[in-house]
Amino acid sequence: MGAGRPFKLDVKDRCIVLLVYYRLYITYTLAGFLFNLDQSNICRDIQKIESLIKQSLPIPQKIYNITKRLKTPEEVEQYFPGFLSFIDSTEQQIPRPKNRRKRKAYYSGKKKRHTIKTQLMVNNRGFILHKANHKKGHRHDYDIYKKNHVVTPKQVVNVVDLGYLGIEKDFPEQLSSIQNRKKKNQELSKVEIEYNKNHAKRRIVIEHTICRLKKYRIIADIFRNRLKKHNMVSEIISGMVNYRIMKKYR
Repeated sequence: MGAGRPFKLDVKDRCIVLLVYYRLYITYTLAGFLFNLDQSNICRDIQKIESLIKQSLPIPQKIYNITKRLKTPEEVEQYFPGFLSFIDSTEQQIPRPKNRRKRKAYYSGKKKRHTIKTQLMVNNRGFILHKANHKKGHRHDYDIYKKNHVVTPKQVVNVVDLGYLGIEKDFPEQLSSIQNRKKKNQELSKVEIEYNKNHAKRRIVIEHTICRLKKYRIIADIFRNRLKKHNMVSEIISGMVNYRIMKKYR
């Protein structure tokens, strides 16, 4: 048997501790009260169980490594039903940085607060196929996309919103679908308005996925932990969302 301090809770209970902490984002002190442990033990248990849970879930990193190697149309349609993917970014507030440079770098003009951004790609079932590491809040969605370009099979159409204006020009080798933009002193035609409505109806699937992620308050509330932990947390929660969707469509 290996040496080291024994855990007071078994693996099942430690998983429950992690789920409660992620879902409610309570303090370690309150979690320790609920599970009759010291707050340092709660912190240690969560850190130890996170890597184990990450290995057992269909996290986006694992899925993306598979989708990059798809070749036949049948294989592509298995992960991209309807040959569609949906790309968007979501923001999460962080505490106001003390450093002036960091305050400027993380300040989001859209949210009027300090945030981090995470880019997601999902299929039309809401299954998360790719998740980029978090970026500073001042960066534009399209700038994040250009620096973290998602590779998709040539048959797949990437559906995006107007925040990704220029994607068709900058990436002509991939299929993209974007809404019609109203030009200065011009009105959209009825055909263009109808196209935008249909586009929004299709793209709503990624908004629903983001909503599923934000049911976990550790992703929805102000992120109190160290920023270097955010990628691990978002990967695990994305994996849990993917696992639920996989069971739904079996």
